Amino acid sequence: MTEVRDPAKLTPRDREILRDIILAYVLGAEPVSSRSVSKQGRSGLSAATIRNVMADLEEWGYLRQPHTSAGRVPTAAAYHLFIESMMQVRKVPARDRRYIEENLKSGDADQILSAASHLLSELSQQVGVVVAPAVGDTVLKAVDFVPISGRRVLCVVVSAAGFVDNKVIETAEEIPREELVRISNYLTESFSGQTLREIRDRLLKMMAEERAQVNRMLGLTIELARAGLSIDERPEVLVDGATVLLNRPELGDIQRVRRMFETFADKVRLVDLLNRCLQGRGVRVLIGDDSEVTSELDFSLVAAPYGVGDQTLGSLGILGPSRMHYERVIPLVHFLGETLSRALAESFGHPEKNEKK
Repeated sequence: MTEVRDPAKLTPRDREILRDIILAYVLGAEPVSSRSVSKQGRSGLSAATIRNVMADLEEWGYLRQPHTSAGRVPTAAAYHLFIESMMQVRKVPARDRRYIEENLKSGDADQILSAASHLLSELSQQVGVVVAPAVGDTVLKAVDFVPISGRRVLCVVVSAAGFVDNKVIETAEEIPREELVRISNYLTESFSGQTLREIRDRLLKMMAEERAQVNRMLGLTIELARAGLSIDERPEVLVDGATVLLNRPELGDIQRVRRMFETFADKVRLVDLLNRCLQGRGVRVLIGDDSEVTSELDFSLVAAPYGVGDQTLGSLGILGPSRMHYERVIPLVHFLGETLSRALAESFGHPEKNEKK
């Protein structure tokens, strides 16, 4: 693998030519020749001079030549350099900002997340991905047990961020509605503001105590809570817009298309990939060899976390071929992450307002 030259050692001319090549390749999807850069006329250099610079940039790890006698295409190092110091960041257009805010201002939390993944895809013409919170990390706001028939009970769990989880459970004995109401109120009052994982640990401790064996109501409470508040450790990931990429030149190879859809179907790998972007509050960009998933597809991921108050709930991002309009995609991901966080906070309140007991 070619060792990448220190960007500080690139001359202004090197940078200008590299920037022109990146912009031309992003727009045209074809390897860029020295003649085409020269025709643009921005550098004022001859095709021969530009060809020499391009040879140097290839040797330094910023360009590669896919075929003999073909032009050059940018490498991941070139894209990273472009993002860090060359691109002119474009603000999200006012029309798109209004469209995003309008589509994220209503509905339950699950509907808002689904809308966010669709907006990411629609406005970027790439694949939009959103990782919902892991159930064990969600903060409890309320729980309600509703009798259905016989020993079957519907457990409704509402998180502080507005996520609703419904589960039908079967109890060892039929429990009257009045007792279910008392148990629901007790659990809500005792555990509101705690994560489901914290609640599970407390219930296990209570089970070990003898009083749970002699107190019938406490025993029923623990039984219902264990069944109704059971934790699925795997976060859900929403993927929108995979078919949008089918007309891209990069996906002309049917084998690559197959790998792409297999990757999108492997939700565990997608969650792991996006969870790498949860540190800090800014936008992270993974290109090519930066991760196993992006390397296999020669894709890029532009991602950011979202949350309510001080609690990070998940991450969202745009996934697509590395030939991406980063100057538009990065601001879009940043704005959507912030808008999604505000929408959840305004609709369902801040989790930190529910003080832990």
